[in-house]
Amino acid sequence: MRARYRPTATYRLQLHAGFTFADAAATVPYLAALGISHVYLSPVLQARPGSTHGYDVVNHCALNPELGGTKGFESLSQTLEAHDMGQIWDIVPNHMGVMGDDNPWWLSVLENGPASPWADFFDIDWHPLKRELHGKVLVPILGAPYGETLAGGELVLRFDPEVGSFSLHYYEHRFPLDPSTYPRILNLELDALRQRLGGSHPDLLEFESLITAFGHLPLRSKSDGEALRERERDKEIHKRALAALSARNPAIDAHIAHQVATINAHHGDFSRDDSLHGLLEQQPWRLSFWRVAVDEINYRRFFDINDLAGLRMERPEVFEATHALILEQVRLGRVHGLRIDHPDGLYDPLAYFTQLAAATRTALGQPPGTEPAVYTVVEKILADHESLRGSWPVHGTTGYEFIRLMNGLQVDGNGLTALRDSFSAFTGRTGSMAEVVYAAKRTLMRNTLASELNVLANRLGRLAEGDPFTRDFTVNALRAALGEIVAAFPVYRTYVDRQGAQEEDRRDLDWAVAQAKKRRAREETTIYDFIHRVLALDVADDVPRLQRLAMQDFAMRFAQYTGPVMAKSVEDTAFYRMFPLASLNEVGSNPARAEISIAAFHHHNQRRAQLFPHQMLASTTHDTKRSEDVRARINVLSECPQAFADALQRWARINRRHLTEMDGERLPSSHHEYLLYQTLIGTWPERVVAATEPDYADRIVAYMQKAAREGKEQSSWFSPDMAYEGALERFIRGILEAGANNPFPDDLTRFVTQLIPFGRWNSLVQSLLQTTVPGMPDIYQGIELEALSLVDPDNRRPVDYAKRRELLDRLLKHPAPADRWETAWAARDEGTLKLHLLVTILTWRREDPALFQRGSYLPLTVSGPRADHLCAFARIFEDRAMIVLAPRLLHTACQGDPEQLNATLWTGTRLQLDADLPAGPWQNLLTGAPCPPDAWDDLSVALSAAPMAVLRAGS
Repeated sequence: MRARYRPTATYRLQLHAGFTFADAAATVPYLAALGISHVYLSPVLQARPGSTHGYDVVNHCALNPELGGTKGFESLSQTLEAHDMGQIWDIVPNHMGVMGDDNPWWLSVLENGPASPWADFFDIDWHPLKRELHGKVLVPILGAPYGETLAGGELVLRFDPEVGSFSLHYYEHRFPLDPSTYPRILNLELDALRQRLGGSHPDLLEFESLITAFGHLPLRSKSDGEALRERERDKEIHKRALAALSARNPAIDAHIAHQVATINAHHGDFSRDDSLHGLLEQQPWRLSFWRVAVDEINYRRFFDINDLAGLRMERPEVFEATHALILEQVRLGRVHGLRIDHPDGLYDPLAYFTQLAAATRTALGQPPGTEPAVYTVVEKILADHESLRGSWPVHGTTGYEFIRLMNGLQVDGNGLTALRDSFSAFTGRTGSMAEVVYAAKRTLMRNTLASELNVLANRLGRLAEGDPFTRDFTVNALRAALGEIVAAFPVYRTYVDRQGAQEEDRRDLDWAVAQAKKRRAREETTIYDFIHRVLALDVADDVPRLQRLAMQDFAMRFAQYTGPVMAKSVEDTAFYRMFPLASLNEVGSNPARAEISIAAFHHHNQRRAQLFPHQMLASTTHDTKRSEDVRARINVLSECPQAFADALQRWARINRRHLTEMDGERLPSSHHEYLLYQTLIGTWPERVVAATEPDYADRIVAYMQKAAREGKEQSSWFSPDMAYEGALERFIRGILEAGANNPFPDDLTRFVTQLIPFGRWNSLVQSLLQTTVPGMPDIYQGIELEALSLVDPDNRRPVDYAKRRELLDRLLKHPAPADRWETAWAARDEGTLKLHLLVTILTWRREDPALFQRGSYLPLTVSGPRADHLCAFARIFEDRAMIVLAPRLLHTACQGDPEQLNATLWTGTRLQLDADLPAGPWQNLLTGAPCPPDAWDDLSVALSAAPMAVLRAGS
């Protein structure tokens, strides 16, 4: 790839109406000075109005006007070009935002059902088990049951005279009526209109002709292409004619308005011929209470979000329509990379990536090939034992594995065991994370994701019917067995496709089926063997082709289901139920297998250098549960578990008076109290005054209420318990209230003060490793300074770029590394050490990309008293080299005393240089200090100014 298509460092910007293309352009000079090569933008295509994230795209053919539209984007692109920077787009191929009144494709589907030109764009089952839904899409949007909503007058029929169409409105949502049902409205009291205009009036005759024409539109159930084109053409002609009639003839306009008003006036009378209910029953959609989605929804969603509908990206016409604008910007040289959101939702991810790679090559006029023409990464969450598929034509993942590695490197395994004991003692919760995940999966499949499991069971039942040996398996038994397999699934999904199951797929299927059988050992298990054969596509040669294709389709649809179950059960449920060390409960992480040895860390880096050397390396993202700075501080608790256990008991006694007695229980629960204390430890400002200000309390209340709902025990998004959440809020505000009668804030401050120095060094080590190991560092907005933020929306608060520009300018006034280090150290409480580290290394990455992108990775041996506390490696390319010295578990090494964090800590610790490394001289780029030839025999010299170093060969 050309340099513009091979980023050296990205910077993620969250765009929305309050931070537009123009605001992004204003940050470009600062980001260029920081050493960033590419801005990495949240989705920029037209999203639902007011969207704060952009993942609810409603129009793939337009840039988001709230961000500044085409003009704003072109201005940003020109600014980037002027600073020799590129941009990466975050694209969303899996789903679109629906409901509301914004998505023209979805509105067409609502108007025309299966006859819509866009009907096959969405993953809709037009022939579900419930016959009443045949040819209809269930729309679970109502805040109460349908009959209650209708009788209450919340569903309102309206006529749009500008376009000649009828729609039902429910607050901000619009549901177009099928034009073939317009006669049910227009025919009402037609004799009265005849009397008013006279039977031979030209407008009346045209009006009557239009009524007949609407009624004779081709049926929406027609599958003939010519009939569908005729319907699409004629309905628009008829609507325009109706709009023109209404505009020029007041009597006709009044007639239409009167009929609409009459129907709305009798909304509660279901028996009338002109009832609104009767009209709605004729539509290709069916409104329902939102809770009905649990059992009966017949379109694929993004997870359990009803207003994000799945797209059938496996269809060529869908790919072309959704990627035309993206590829045009690639062709124009404005977009240099793509981040693929949620590829696990796609029917055939490999086919999609292959098609995307080919399309980018075509857009840039490159010959056919397997590598994409632009930098391409995928949002893929990998299990511990899982690797990104080498057959995918991408440059890697978005880097959650790196977060897992960094967490693991900074956690003390023995301390973690002690914390688990403390968690159990304080909360009364025992058992393993695996058991918590299993229970969460079962709960999700019974509740919010039950309808998708029902659909799969019915499809599997039809497959079982085709074989005399499996026809006796009932749908209920198949559903139960499928649920057990999904609950035991060790990864997000398999990638079974038309070529069958790969070795990795069989490994995970074997595991899941074996675990399911084990849990149901007393039951008949041959049903699991049948499902196993279907999912692995172990098909006998004599199986008919259609049966074989049906099995393939089932296996691929099954794979689309296990991912949402895993994500919602682990990240959004289990992580909020069990959290001995909350920093480990992070996207892509496994808290049950957290600790990573130095040797294992090296192994992962070497493997990445070999397989995906350009992979993105994340430390904080818009989806992480906590920022890197919060995790870094909480991780220190694994080094002082007894101190935390003592503090827990002390704080529980101090704060007992703030608990609420309700139905014989004290609220909030002990496990939420535990999570609250770790959250406060991770986010507590250095100044206790700032911690007791209302804004901080508001943030913590919002986070803890979200945590309670995500855990789905005391409260949930599905059924919020406002009494419990109220008790939780009172407890938080009570313990944070400043005053002489509240000793907790001062006690917490004293505890956190002992952790802050070690948490900061942990954070700096994360940044050091993120920017020097194989891969491409991604910096989340604002994180270049200390950012003690939590899960969204807390991590999407405005960033003070003026402050960051001022601090960076202050650093860059000093070209000498020693002077710059001294300036950064003096202002370290403002976060300038991290800023200094980043600008130093990111600038080097831009100046010498080959060293970082192609350089070998060489683990270095450390010996002596602090060998377990220092991770060392070298990067070598041709005649250039660097050595990185990264400390770990410093709280343990210093016995909790920050004063011991000096050069003497490393006395006697030695580094063995590899023969491939140049003799020197070496210089510490962070501090400017030279490294003498004998420094490797005693690292107290190399680490005299700071407990970390990045050394470059040469002066």
